[in-house]
Amino acid sequence: MVTVYRAAHGKIAVYGREHGVPHFPIEGPTFRCSVAIAGLEVIVGTVPALVLDEALMWEGANRDLLMQTWKELNG
Repeated sequence: MVTVYRAAHGKIAVYGREHGVPHFPIEGPTFRCSVAIAGLEVIVGTVPALVLDEALMWEGANRDLLMQTWKELNG
């Protein structure tokens, strides 16, 4: 697992040995969800709206980093 972004309310990580569409988890003390990198939809789990908005803003500027990290860990 590689943490690529840490915020006040959670973190974005990329795990190795994953399957399915390229995605990233957003994790916090009381929630966990996975978000598809390409479509930015929550594919499993739940996350507070404030945390999701913050993560998606970060992702918009860092999509290439997320996809590169996904490919390195899962390619």
